[in-house]
Amino acid sequence: MKTVSENRSFEGVQGVYTHASGSCACDMTFGLFLPPAAEYGPVPLLWFLSGLTCTHDNAMTKAGAQAWAAEYGIGLVFPDTSPRGEDVANDDAYDLGQGAGFYVNATQDPWAPHFQMWDYVAEELPALLGEQFSVDLDRQAITGHSMGGHGALTLAMNLPGRFKSVSAFAPIAHPTASDWGRKQLGAYLGDDETTWAKHDATLLMKNTGFDGPVLIDQGSSDQFLELLKPEDLAQAMMAKRQDGAFRMQKGYDHSYFFVSTFMEEHIAFHAEALEA
Repeated sequence: MKTVSENRSFEGVQGVYTHASGSCACDMTFGLFLPPAAEYGPVPLLWFLSGLTCTHDNAMTKAGAQAWAAEYGIGLVFPDTSPRGEDVANDDAYDLGQGAGFYVNATQDPWAPHFQMWDYVAEELPALLGEQFSVDLDRQAITGHSMGGHGALTLAMNLPGRFKSVSAFAPIAHPTASDWGRKQLGAYLGDDETTWAKHDATLLMKNTGFDGPVLIDQGSSDQFLELLKPEDLAQAMMAKRQDGAFRMQKGYDHSYFFVSTFMEEHIAFHAEALEA
């Protein structure tokens, strides 16, 4: 692991690091904010998964999360959204390939050799963080925006007991029924749609739900509402009697102005679940 940068932030440290990933067979970059409490012992960890076209940097610099994480004594990890490099497959479209990993393990060529983002986020990166930093892997929570909200919800519901809480900002809520999903799941996983179900938050909510509290924020003026299909997830949460809240925020769009507006509430929500 190599340190790219470390900056003092709200009395903690915002770092950026690279390492050789066995899962993705390339170098991967992530951001990690450690609050001042980490100087005295391991701190709980909140994952932020970003959306299409993003890197580790977008939420790290735009979400305004560090101030609140420092106040509540929570570490923040910002993984990249896909493998990257000259040898990594890509596509001319912004919503497939590099920057659009969709948090799945690809089984189809040309994606399979590198696009193993599920294993990277679920297994490899947590192990690295536990070995190298003062974080408490027994107290984890997860959130994300757009494609990252999809990833946060699907990881949380597929890994019972891993995360104490899950939240999302404008998640891709029903990808098997959307062009933001069917295209990517078909490309990465193939034509057998039974393999897609574990990567659809609405289907997972209907079938299993989440063993903890859920918080979803969605802007009513989001320009991508037809692709996100938030109403399907909201209905599934109600039908499942899921512990949580789905909030439609009047006038907000899909941008980080929306994310940063409600970031404090999301971190407070996770802090309560983590008992931070």
